[in-house]
This record gives sequence, structure tokens and C-alpha cells, in this order.
Amino acid sequence: MAVPQKIVTCLWCNFNAEEAVALYTSIFKDSRVVEVSRYTDAGPMPKGTVLTIEFELAGQRFLALNGGPGLPYTDAISLSVNCETQAEVDELWDKLIANGGKPVQCGWLKDRFGLSWQIVPTYMQQVLTGPDEAKKDRVMRAMLKMVKLDIAELKRAAEAR
Repeated sequence: MAVPQKIVTCLWCNFNAEEAVALYTSIFKDSRVVEVSRYTDAGPMPKGTVLTIEFELAGQRFLALNGGPGLPYTDAISLSVNCETQAEVDELWDKLIANGGKPVQCGWLKDRFGLSWQIVPTYMQQVLTGPDEAKKDRVMRAMLKMVKLDIAELKRAAEAR
């Protein structure tokens, strides 16, 4: 038996955990539903209604809790996804904003459930952790003007003199 992940992000859902998990697991490779628990006679929902869904996205474990209304997501927490290529950025971006999601800025978006995501090229992290302060500044300035991040444009900014 595998050792469970010690820390698991729990997503409070407005009685739409099944829908949210179905979307997320359809988008990311190496994703699956691990386990579903259901309300008992103790309630507060009818017996058999989904209480939690434990699931993995790209091998990372999460928990969706059908907690109901009253606790919407805020931008204070987001899920950040590292992307190797522009095609990956574009694909994830398009799938996450489909059917009611919305682009925000600087690589951020909200999906149709209101959860914030950062779709970030790994190139950004490479530049921002590198030693060249002028290059970092140019890339940050370019990124701040973008909604969905464009790797080619970030690279042009990095190499500009």
C-alpha cells in the first residue's frame, strides 16, 4: 500500500465537486479519482451524496469537499502549473477558461468554478532565478503587460538590449 501524501490541498466546492473533479482530471495527464466518500445518515446532506473526492492531477493529490455555498475561492490561493511549451500553455489556458472561466492577467485565470490558476512557462522561473538582473527586469516588464503568457515574447524581452 502506498504511503498517503502528507499534505493535501482541499478544495471547498459548492456541491459541484463531481463536476469540478471530472473537468480537472480530463485536462491533466496522469490524473485520476482515487477515492470517493459519501454522506451518511448523520447528514447534513442526504445519505449517499458525495462528501469528498480524493483525486490526483499530474500525480499531485487533492481533495474536493462538497461543502456547499458560502465559502467562495479567493485569489489568495491559486494552483500554479509549470508548462514547458507554448502549446501546453495554450491548451491548459483554453481548457481552464472554457464554459465560464475568465482570463485575468500575468498568466492567471479563473476557471468556471472560481478557482484561480497560474499557467506559467518554466522559462519564466529559469529567468527569474537566474543571475542577470537586467534580463529579469525586462522579462518582468513584458510579463506584466500580458494576460496569457507568451514564451516567444518573454524570450524576445529577455534578449533585448
